[in-house]
Amino acid sequence: MNSSLVDRIGRMPFLFAIAVGLALAAYAGGVAELITRWSKQEEYSHGFFIPLIVLWLLWQRREALRASLATPSWYGPLFLIIAAAMLLLGELTAIFILVQYGFVLSLVGLVFCLGGMPLARVTILPISFLIFAIPLPYFVDSQLSWRLQLLSSQIGVDVLRGLGISVFLEGNVIDLGVYKLQVVEACSGLRYLYPLLSIGFLMAYMYQAPLWRRVVLFLTTIQVTVLMNSLRIAAVGVLVQRWGTGMAEGFMHYFEGWIIFIACLMTLLAEVWLFERFGARRRALDVLTFPLVRGDGAVNEALPLARHPLVFGMALLLVAGVASQAAGHREEVRPERTSLAAFPLTLGEWQASKSLLETQVEIYLGLDDYVIADYRREAQIVNFYAAYYGSQRKGVSPHSPQVCIPGGGWLITSLDRVPVTLVDGSTFEVNRTLIERAGQRQLVYYWFEQRGRRIANEYWVKWYLLVDALLRNRSDGALVRVTTSVGAWESTGNADKRLVDFVKLAVPNLAAYVPH
Repeated sequence: MNSSLVDRIGRMPFLFAIAVGLALAAYAGGVAELITRWSKQEEYSHGFFIPLIVLWLLWQRREALRASLATPSWYGPLFLIIAAAMLLLGELTAIFILVQYGFVLSLVGLVFCLGGMPLARVTILPISFLIFAIPLPYFVDSQLSWRLQLLSSQIGVDVLRGLGISVFLEGNVIDLGVYKLQVVEACSGLRYLYPLLSIGFLMAYMYQAPLWRRVVLFLTTIQVTVLMNSLRIAAVGVLVQRWGTGMAEGFMHYFEGWIIFIACLMTLLAEVWLFERFGARRRALDVLTFPLVRGDGAVNEALPLARHPLVFGMALLLVAGVASQAAGHREEVRPERTSLAAFPLTLGEWQASKSLLETQVEIYLGLDDYVIADYRREAQIVNFYAAYYGSQRKGVSPHSPQVCIPGGGWLITSLDRVPVTLVDGSTFEVNRTLIERAGQRQLVYYWFEQRGRRIANEYWVKWYLLVDALLRNRSDGALVRVTTSVGAWESTGNADKRLVDFVKLAVPNLAAYVPH
């Protein structure tokens, strides 16, 4: 091996470490948001362990890494360019998942820059494991949580009925007669699902079997989680039926969660045993073990640093970091508007009395302007809330009611979209949500006023936010929510009519306060 090659190989680990540091600095906003989510949400608390597992997987492959240090590939800078584009888009639109996936892709690009395709083959699986540390966007998380609550509730009720227990299900509320079991957000099963997916991936990686078995093992983690969580809910119902309501609260409620998580793991191991029982009948130690990864023994061609892909990649990361900072601080177009404090207190027959959010709530929401008021028409009351954000960058955006409603202790018992026709004949969709807490019911309509668009679908909100941030240099917008109580003997149809009557009067007045 010539001396120039030895010198180059000696420099590469040091330059690669600098490159990874540049990537961390460039994607610092997304990484910081990751740590915040890991700290605040139990279902993502396993995220702290994922980077450690990745490092351990790489350490397991250390000999293969040395043997796979091949000629650098210019595919690396290509990946880095794509990752840089994801970074800029994420910074412009506050869609942090783009920044986070961009960071993972940047690591892949740096691997190509260091050792080409042979090195990438050895490192791609450990690096890909970082994906399990990336939380879903809040609005996706909340929708998934709510739907899992409904599914778990239904299966749990089916189990209880199969055991001969009389039970009635309304949304997420399981009525046992003597007790109403509320399947809240914490009982959705997400706190098991996300960590179990990462464990299922590791088990599939360790399982020395045909690919189809490994894929099935990984995919069944979802079904196993839902089924076990439903059995957990049914078990609480049985305990309440036999030993009283105290069994549904306190220590048992949390302790059984650990039991269910362990049961999920045991079920996955049982699945492996079944595969082997009807297959090769190998021992467990032979079945679940880390595969031996060998390096390619690739040729390592010396390249001058001036023409080295890693040096070019470091320059790309530096430029991307500076550009993302500039994009994040770019002065946005902020159209003239009237403060929501001046929103009319009289709308037809409706008369309003305003109120204020608590100071800490205002700070938490990060809004620029808002109005919250109770409008009365005889005995009917509609609460009107509009929150305006002059910029939705840096993660500051309207909080989805699908997140805030459960956070306030309310249960979402139904959620769909319905059309509302205004006086001028135009029609738009709103999210219609029926919620319940302690026997009280409320009907909620909400939608997003976004630069001339009225949008109910939160995926489209993010799409138009991306488009308008790029093409119009605007990311302002508002959340509009109207709420009314549903009487004990009142039909939801009456509540719907009340909200529609109010919306027809309120929406035409919004243009001055939420610019198109």
